[in-house]
Amino acid sequence: MAMLRFDDEGAKRTDRLYASPDVVDQRNTVLSLLAPRPGERVLDVGSGPGYLLEPIARAVGATGAAHGLDPSAAMNSLAADRVDGLAWVSLDEGDATALPYPDGSFDAAVSTQVYEYVPDVPAALAELRRVLRPGGRVLILDTDADSHVWHTSDPERHRRVLDAWDEHLAHPRLPRVLSALLRRAGFRVTGHHVHPIVNPELTPDSFSATEMQIIADFVPGRRGVTAEEAQAWLADLQALGRAGEYFYCLNRYLFTAVAE
Repeated sequence: MAMLRFDDEGAKRTDRLYASPDVVDQRNTVLSLLAPRPGERVLDVGSGPGYLLEPIARAVGATGAAHGLDPSAAMNSLAADRVDGLAWVSLDEGDATALPYPDGSFDAAVSTQVYEYVPDVPAALAELRRVLRPGGRVLILDTDADSHVWHTSDPERHRRVLDAWDEHLAHPRLPRVLSALLRRAGFRVTGHHVHPIVNPELTPDSFSATEMQIIADFVPGRRGVTAEEAQAWLADLQALGRAGEYFYCLNRYLFTAVAE
């Protein structure tokens, strides 16, 4: 499996995606459900460019602590710029399956679009449970690849492109089993929520405008998809956008739980 690279260029591309109005709206949903409070110690697993970490830090304030963990130095560099001046924020390089924190360190934790990339999800959730205090809250957001709804002129080519896109994840359908995995790791699941990203038209700042470019760059040579086919797929979506016939929807699944 060859997943996405989060080097300097990959980090900048992810930064653009996270800055889109669609992801801003998603982030507001996450913050509302997580509800970080002043004085709390909160961990963001896979904090990326820091877009979520920064409002968490402001919510907990200087009497609390916000920790961002990411395996990418390039992502942490972007996050450092975003949280500059917030002395109670820490950024660490590390892996979700080996969190570099003592037992019971945090009151709450959040992870968005991360565990679907982790080969050993049970190990990662066990680590998450370890670093949360009993009664600590967690919010996890991931995507089921089959929730993509995308209007296309060539459904067969589209299916093959999205099948090839599945290779960027370790678990493209993780939400289907995440509740059971959380319970086995020592959590009590308290809520299930769906946040749709809907683009009824193609605009430069829409989530799908950036996503389609990332997909077209990733899929050539995977599952028989050629570079020519990937570009034809991309051109078709862009043409539908110009013709006013565009539609895109993707569901994000959010799970809330409490450490028992």
